[in-house]
Amino acid sequence: MLFRQLFDSASSTYTYLLADRKTGDAVLIDPVREHMDSYLRLLDELELKLVMAVDTHVHADHITALGLLRETTGCVTYMGQQAQADCVSARFSDGEKLRFGSYELEAIYTPGHTDDSYSFYLDDNGQHYVFTGDTLLIRGTGRTDFQNGDAHQQYHSLFERLLSLPGDTAVFPAHDYKGWTTSSIAEERLHNPRLQVASEAEYVQLMHALKLPNPRLMDVAVPANRACGMPAASL
Repeated sequence: MLFRQLFDSASSTYTYLLADRKTGDAVLIDPVREHMDSYLRLLDELELKLVMAVDTHVHADHITALGLLRETTGCVTYMGQQAQADCVSARFSDGEKLRFGSYELEAIYTPGHTDDSYSFYLDDNGQHYVFTGDTLLIRGTGRTDFQNGDAHQQYHSLFERLLSLPGDTAVFPAHDYKGWTTSSIAEERLHNPRLQVASEAEYVQLMHALKLPNPRLMDVAVPANRACGMPAASL
């Protein structure tokens, strides 16, 4: 499998390009609109065909490239069934497999950061990957105080869904603010400070005490992303 981790410095967002080297079929996870030209150039350089673009959830800190990618490449665009985004080509639900070439992304419903948050699990011949969106970060977890976030739900998403994956599963989040690029499920179990809680109540109390400012672009990004980053007339 071909794998690239791409970065938007303005929002500290990671975008992931995955592709089947044999067929050339590719997928982009959490693409950022401002990087459209670089995505298209990279796809061309690597001789790949973008067949699918997906968002883990409706983002609040950048504008998605889903709409532009579908318009430009003809790819299928996906978001979870809970997302308030009628612009996508199709929706996925918990446990559904999204196929590109000979590979599959398994959608795992992991609400809590938002009510439409998903993660994606991939097994490449025994090498495990999970793309966790804003649910599980490296040494952190996504905030739960807007877009129908819920710390109770996030606790269950973390401890019952993501932390039940094999310990050697490589963790790739949608953001990192410290320059870290990857971790593993086992590493986060041991060293993520937000996961060192004794109960759901303790986790909820921890999250409610954060009192974080809203993302700078939230009022612009959320409605734009519900339109796949495109003006309504273009959809």
